Amino acid sequence: MSLTTIQLEKKANEIRMDLIKMLVKAGSGHSAGPLDLADIFTAMYFNILKHDPKNPDWQDRDLLILSNGHCVPVRYVTMAHSGYFPKSELDTLRKFGSRLQGHPERVRLPGMETTSGPLGSGISQAAGMALALKTEAKRHRWVYCIASDGELNEGNSWEGIMFAAKYKLSNLIVIVDRNNIQIDGNTEDIMPLENLHEKWESFGWHVQEIDGHNMDSIIDACSMARAVENRPSVIIAHTIPGKGVGYMEYDYHWHGTPPNKSEMAGAPSVKDQARVALNDLRTLGGRITGEHQ
Repeated sequence: MSLTTIQLEKKANEIRMDLIKMLVKAGSGHSAGPLDLADIFTAMYFNILKHDPKNPDWQDRDLLILSNGHCVPVRYVTMAHSGYFPKSELDTLRKFGSRLQGHPERVRLPGMETTSGPLGSGISQAAGMALALKTEAKRHRWVYCIASDGELNEGNSWEGIMFAAKYKLSNLIVIVDRNNIQIDGNTEDIMPLENLHEKWESFGWHVQEIDGHNMDSIIDACSMARAVENRPSVIIAHTIPGKGVGYMEYDYHWHGTPPNKSEMAGAPSVKDQARVALNDLRTLGGRITGEHQ
């Protein structure tokens, strides 16, 4: 059953809080990207995707490819909330022998469609899957691929983009997390991407730009993308890195750093980082005095 907009927003905040707890427990992992992707993953698993947590290999399910594998903590938390595995397993992130490693492993965790790590490969993988489904005339199944903006620096991303346009893969929908950061700085300083909209369009794709934190926009954009015929679709989702945690927002230094690990300028003391982050999320940045108000 799909959740309402308000239920989705509440669920996304719950996922962000569990994400912080998981990262603190692990003592390593990425913060900024997973926090900004929480709304998109919540919308995907609780409204958009056709899937069955009790039957992860269901042959009629949609496929979801996470190209920027380092953001997998948000996927783990969302999958746990969806019922793929117990939430208690989140405490094993990055532990020896755990199914929840720093990058996703397909064969170890049911419901994970691909192993990812090398940036820039997810779009090509998704295009191959979309072509296979199209060849088999399985038009009721969709392939979604979530990719970061920084990994579009990788040339093989554009090979996959050209491939998908050539074969008119209208069953492929890419969502670009346009948070404007990568591990070494802001994307426009490291390797400028703009005008990103025109670049995708010139490669033959249907392009939409949305607020990646607006549930209705995420759902509507995916619905519109599914209605496009004879070409693949991309949704450029503008997001805020570190969304929900004031001292992390817009700061690329939190790209690959968990709370309680950084002494960077502007951050709370190391012993207080997790407490401040959870308080920000519970109070929605101080706009409410309790999480249920």
